[in-house]
Amino acid sequence: MTKKIEFPQYIIEVIRKLEWAGFEAYIVGGCVRDLMLEKEPKDWDIATNGKPEEILKIFPDGKYENDFGTVMLPLKYIEGVEEKDWDGPNVEITTYRIESKYSDKRHPDEVKFAKTLGEDLSRRDFTVNAMAIHVACNMKHETKDKYEIIDLFGGQEDLKNKIIRAVGDANERFDEDALRMMRAVRFAVQLSGNNKSQITNNKQISNSKSQIQNSWTIEEKTFLAIKKNAKNLRFISQERIRDEFNKIILSSDPSGGVELLVESKLMDEFIPEIIEAIGIKQNRHHYFGPYNTVYAHLLASLEKCPSSKLEVRLASFLHDIGKPKSKRGTGEMATFYSHEYVGAKMAEKILERMKYPRKVIEKTVMLVKNHMFYYNVDEVGESGVRRVVQKVGVENINDLIDVRIADRLGSGVAKAVPYKLRHFKFMVEKVSHDAISVKQLKINGNDLIKELKLQPGPKIGAILDVMLAEVIDDQKLNNKKDLLNLAKALNKKDLNDLRVMAKKKIEEEKKEEEELMKKKYWVE
Repeated sequence: MTKKIEFPQYIIEVIRKLEWAGFEAYIVGGCVRDLMLEKEPKDWDIATNGKPEEILKIFPDGKYENDFGTVMLPLKYIEGVEEKDWDGPNVEITTYRIESKYSDKRHPDEVKFAKTLGEDLSRRDFTVNAMAIHVACNMKHETKDKYEIIDLFGGQEDLKNKIIRAVGDANERFDEDALRMMRAVRFAVQLSGNNKSQITNNKQISNSKSQIQNSWTIEEKTFLAIKKNAKNLRFISQERIRDEFNKIILSSDPSGGVELLVESKLMDEFIPEIIEAIGIKQNRHHYFGPYNTVYAHLLASLEKCPSSKLEVRLASFLHDIGKPKSKRGTGEMATFYSHEYVGAKMAEKILERMKYPRKVIEKTVMLVKNHMFYYNVDEVGESGVRRVVQKVGVENINDLIDVRIADRLGSGVAKAVPYKLRHFKFMVEKVSHDAISVKQLKINGNDLIKELKLQPGPKIGAILDVMLAEVIDDQKLNNKKDLLNLAKALNKKDLNDLRVMAKKKIEEEKKEEEELMKKKYWVE
């Protein structure tokens, strides 16, 4: 420790009340780790030998709605906490406990209360999370700011050396709770901050040039135990895996986290499609040394992603996931035509399998599907830009551009935003108020009913769709007079003809875009 720890007065008050009632009370867990790293704890955990019913006698406003001996204490019920601070970190008071067999690899078959702090700390996951602090309190509502760190498993040393090490036998810890394997990876990348985490400190990579002095490592025996027990991850709910995976890819070292997941075999258990991308060579557009395989490119794209939005990180990581299935040919002339459509379907299945919210799935899939949009200053005009905006929505354009930037940098290109991407942004702004949806047309269904004496029905929608396609190509048509004249001409056609016209227009636009992409790949 380089700095003396200071404790909030309300934490001292909670400890004091427990001790006045004759119980032990210690600050434990992740908040101890954070305090020693000079970080503000996200929540406060206090361990005591008092039983839940005894804790509730001291704090009658506490909430006890679980099977783990934990009483949640809202800040507004703690003496001395002002109303403006009621939304601060939670305080959880938990009875010392030991846990029995874990038949489902996640939850103990039963929870037994322990008698000592040592028993409680011995059941925790990693040494850096298995420390406790005792704060000295007196009867005068004061503290002399004296505290003692209880460290039974070498947590301080591992904290100093930036090592994630299981408490006791790593195989036992992971057999008890398989989610701890994901947590090991998450802690390695989160605690590394802006530094890169290492796969492990075993002899095989101990001389790797990619190791950085300030990065965190997973201790060798702990890492080997993860590999040995990786298949037990299938006993964990997809929601819990998803939540840990989100924290990993949203960390400052997401690519390091993915490498850990792949190297440890954990990735095989929830996104095996990524494993299929390992060793798949790309074509001449990605011939940039270490980036010439699909997996390496996805890893680099995730690392270089300029956005901290979950959907953009996911899309950057999955944008080329369809390449292994769409590859045709070998060597530098291999093609991956339509890989974005294949990848979008694969991404949707992956995210659905992992129980992501529908909104996250839809946006991520949309970004993957459209990441290959073609834009060249001399070849694509305003109508082409409008079609891109129509596909993704003006509110998603910047996110799509961020995926493109991640894709570029993940290909080894030095310049993230070249002139034509800057020009594309300019064009998006220029056409941002143009009509790209039926609602933005200067005519609507009621106008057609009134002026053309049409009956309500599907034909009105078909006419509006065809008119929108024409307006996207030429915004000058978006006035009531021209649209009415166009509608009169379209009304002479039957419903099937109108649908064919709309479909043909979409197919022509898609074919034109595909030809442009084949003619000149966007990476320059």
